[in-house]
Formats: sequence, C-alpha cells, structure tokens
Amino acid sequence: MLAPLGRDAAVATAILAEAGIRSHPVGSIDDLVAAFEGGVGFVLVTEECLATSDNTPLANWLTAQPEWSDLPFILLTTRGGGLERNPSAARYLRLLGNVTFLERPFHPTTLVSVAQSALRGRRRQYDARTRLHELHEGAERYRSLFESIEVGFCIIELIFDSDGRAVDYVFVEANPAFVRQSGHPDPVGKRMRELNALLEDHWFENFGHVARTGEAIRFENEAALRKRWYDVYAFPVSAPGADRVAILFNDITQRRAVEEELRELTTSLEQRVEKATAEREAALVQLHEAHKLEMLGQLTGGVAHDFNNLLTPIAGTLDLLNRRLGANDARSARLIANALESAERAKTLVQRLLGFARRQVLQTRPVDVGALLEGLRDLIASSVGSTIALNIAPAPNLPAGLVDPNQLELALLNLCVNARDAMPKGGTLTITADAVELHDGEVPGVGPGAYLRLAVQDTGTGMDAETLARAIEPFYSTKEIGKGTGLGLSMVHGLASQLGGGFRLSSEPGHGTTAELWLPVTSAKAAKAKPVAAPADDGGNGRKLAILLADDEQIVRTAVADILRDCGHDVREAASGQEALDCLAEARFDVLVTDYKMPGIDGARLAQRVRKEHPGMPVLLITGYSGSTQDQADLPRLAKPFRRPELIRAIEGLFADAG
Repeated sequence: MLAPLGRDAAVATAILAEAGIRSHPVGSIDDLVAAFEGGVGFVLVTEECLATSDNTPLANWLTAQPEWSDLPFILLTTRGGGLERNPSAARYLRLLGNVTFLERPFHPTTLVSVAQSALRGRRRQYDARTRLHELHEGAERYRSLFESIEVGFCIIELIFDSDGRAVDYVFVEANPAFVRQSGHPDPVGKRMRELNALLEDHWFENFGHVARTGEAIRFENEAALRKRWYDVYAFPVSAPGADRVAILFNDITQRRAVEEELRELTTSLEQRVEKATAEREAALVQLHEAHKLEMLGQLTGGVAHDFNNLLTPIAGTLDLLNRRLGANDARSARLIANALESAERAKTLVQRLLGFARRQVLQTRPVDVGALLEGLRDLIASSVGSTIALNIAPAPNLPAGLVDPNQLELALLNLCVNARDAMPKGGTLTITADAVELHDGEVPGVGPGAYLRLAVQDTGTGMDAETLARAIEPFYSTKEIGKGTGLGLSMVHGLASQLGGGFRLSSEPGHGTTAELWLPVTSAKAAKAKPVAAPADDGGNGRKLAILLADDEQIVRTAVADILRDCGHDVREAASGQEALDCLAEARFDVLVTDYKMPGIDGARLAQRVRKEHPGMPVLLITGYSGSTQDQADLPRLAKPFRRPELIRAIEGLFADAG
C-alpha cells in the first residue's frame, strides 16, 4: 500500500484488516518495488503519489514481470477523478496495466469487494505459474528421457502412393540410441529409401497400417541387409488417418541367438519340465518373500501409528505436569524428566521399526563411531545372549564418520544378530573400529581414500564358498523358512554403498565370519550425544486463539486440548470429521487442528472441506504415520508423538507461513 499522504493508509488498512486482508504500507515508489520481492497479492496506491513520484522503478518492474504475472493495482483517485473524467487515467492505465480505479470517498464494502477480486485474480496467476513450471519440467523430462534411454526411438511421417500403400517414410525425430542401433547417422529429415533402398516391404506395410488405423502393434522382424533382429513397438502420435507414427525398438539379435541355443538345449521333455518346475519354485519363493515383506510393512506401520497415538498423551501430560510441578518440586521434576526420556526413547524405537518396513532418506552427519558402539553395548549384549562373550574395541582418537547414526545402529544390530545365529552353542563376538587408508582396487567397489573400518567377527560355523558368494543377494537366506527375510545383509550392503563406502564378507566353514564396513570420514567434529531433556518450553506469542480440535482418540484429544488450554487458547473438541464440520457451522474458529486417520471424514478430506468453505483458516494435520500421502502433501503436519513446545511452534508457524 502506497498512500503516504493523509489518512488513506490508515483507513484502508483498517477496512482491509476487518475483512481479513493484511496490508503493508510503504512510503515511496522504491520501497514499494522492493516489497514486491516477498510476494504480493495486489497493490493499493493513490493518484497523487503517482503524480508526484518518479515511477520509472515501478514501470521497469512491471515490464520485467514473468509471463504468468499481471500484478493487480487499485488506484485511489480524487472526487471527480474517475476513468471517464480523469485526463491522467489513460497514462496510469498504460503504466499499471491491470488497474481498478476507485474514486474517493468510497464505501468500505466497495474497497473490500475490489480487493478480494484482485486477490482471486492474483491467486489464479500463481496457479498459472505452477502449471507453467510443471509444463517446463515435463518438457525437460521428456527431452532428457528421449536423449538418454537405451531404447531406440524415432518419429516418422509416412509417404503413401496413389493406391494408399506406404512406400516410404521421412524421419522427423530420432534419439541417440536409434542412431546406434540402426546404423543410420543423422537420419532426421531423410527418407528411409534414401538410407536403405533394399529395406524389406513388410516394414512399410506395418508402419502404414498403424498410420491408417490408429492401432498400435508390436512385432519382431529382421533387417536382412544388416543381419539384425529388432523388437518393435509402433503406435500413432495423432488421430487415425494421420501420417505420423512413433517407433520404439531394441536390437534383439543377441537375444534371438541365445533363444536359439536354449531351444536346442531344451529339446527333451524332461529338460523342459525341469526348467519349468525350477522357475515355478523360484517364483513361489519370491512371491512368499514379497508377501512377507508387504505384511511386515503393513503391520509395522499400523503398530507405529498406535504407539504414536499412545505416546502423544503420555508426553503431553508429562509436559503439563512438569510445567505445573517441576519448578517447585525437585523430586517431581526428576521423575517427570525420567518419564519424558523414556517417552523420547520409545519414539526413537518406533522410528527404527519404520526403518525396517520401508526405505528412508539418510540423514548423515559427523558421528563419533566409537561412542556409538559403546552406546550399543548393552543392547547388543542383551540381543546375543549370555552364552556369547562380547568384545567391543574401537581404536582411540578415531575421526568422525559421515553416516546416518540410526541406520548404522540398525546395520550393526543386524550383523550381531546374524553372528548370534551362527553360534548356537555360544562363542565370541568381536566388534572393532579403526581408521584406514585404502588404495585403488584394494576393496572392490570402494575408491581410494580415508575410511573408518568397522569389523564384526564371530567364532561361529562359517560359510562355504557357494553360500558366501550369494550371502548378500536379496531374499537369499540359509535360515529355515519363517526365520529370516533374506534381506538383512543386502540392506547392510546397500547402506554402505549409499553412504559412499563398502561392505565385504569373509568366511570359511568352521572358522567363523567377519563382516567389514568401510564408512566415509569427515574433518568436522562429531557432536556429543546429549541426554534427552524436555525441549525448552514456550508459552506462545500471547495471542489467544479459538481452536477447533478434531481427533477420534479421546486420550489424544484430551491431552492436546489440555496443552492448548494451558497456553491460554479456547479449544472446542470434536470426535470426528463430521462433528468438526458441525462445529464450524455453529461458530467461528481461528485454527483447525485435526488428526489424519479418522473414521468417515478423515483429516485430509476435512481440511479440503475447510479450505473450500472457510478459505484462509489455517489447518494443522497431526498424524501417527511417518510418511505422507498424496491428499495431504501440501498440509502443514506435526508427527505424533509431539511435545508441548513442538505443538506451540507448529501453530505459530501456521500464522508465520500465512505472513
């Protein structure tokens, strides 16, 4: 808003604020242009300000607007200064472009109506920006795919004779893989007969059929002149009767040769039956493993959701108790702190459970691996049992490892459990860590440089060469069915590779197994592990809000409501999405806080209804799931379990984002 003279700015600000529209007054054209960089819905400016200012910076900014933008202006003119009576109106129209003239004095309703119309138009412009960005990205992805795929791809335009027979075609587009596989350099713009006058007629007949009928076809054919076989998929790129056809093809000459050899090897019925039986058994094993993993993922996700719902009221209630009792009662403060630490550890355990169910993005940071091993000592000891002697011996003064500590802990625990299973009668488990300098080729798949080497060594039964060669293959397991997924070592191997390191197994029958992990190092110092403590409390910014809280779990709803009321907010509770909609129809609220998973109308659908029926109302989604779904991807989220300060910051963030 640029209205430096008189009371225009104050009056307009008050009117707009009452309608829920925030405004930002500035004092000059330069300040106005500078404010545009933060994003703007519309501009309100007075005629006298434009008449007495150098408008060059504004004109330059408007001229340089991106293609999606047409910033709306509301120009306040003096009495009698309407568009039809104002000689300067045409000049302002040329300067501002998308401008609405509003003659003073004006009715507040008129200003609000014009402002809301301008905001709607601006929102559509931002939507257009998003769509343009998506179109550009789509075009780039298509071009990247077109250039990089190993499958030959081209678009041709058919040439027909007077009888409607395809007699030739011109290349419109062709990717590098087409050039490599066809042997025709730079084919675009050239005719096929020009490149190969002896090409068999069946190629033209097949492609002509696609162009005439609009039916896609797939076939295998030989280009006899080149003595090559091709697997071809041809489909129309426009309506039937058009002349352009797209072609995807692969050179399958080698595959055809292999198939011929296989046909010769499988001439007997016994061989064919044996092969089919083996393939069926392999498929059943893979299907069994896939179903097991799917069930594990579903079970883990459901358990994690329930645990998170249980932990939310525990942590929230402990926060309230700490706030009310901790300052005056040292013993209560200590007990509450211990309980909060247990809740935080439980939260971490749930996150680790989820790590087994799905692949997670690594969160690497400098880590003191020696301290990490010491921290795992008790957990490893309890996991392997009392019949196995545990020896953890990291070298002193190790450099920090650049790793994801949670995933590394899971990998080490996995290796220790495997070692335990290899020592059913007991033995010794040794875990060491030292700094090494690798040379090129010393460890397959690992480049030269400085690394941390972790070794997990057992005195168990060991493995023969055949088993060792397949040990890290996915779904391969020597354990009884139901005793293992066959994914443990492959997950450890994948983690090491993703971190930029390596993994190696060494074993001999009767001499135990050694699993070695090479991890990248960093010169940055590892942060010391800190005891779990209650996050710094925050009473909020003092603004009293009317909050609608929707959650079908009463214990969660009650705990969250208590926290919000303790912060001074008015809270109305709803046990379902429909009940929340009924509340919204009866009263006005500043914020909706809703659970995601609810019977009937879930949190995502409830948020969609609120955005449609109550635009501008912030929505916070609280959920016990670790992932996100497509229908809630753009909603602010707070993962359960959460603490009082996290909830306060999340609600304040809704208004910070809106600002």
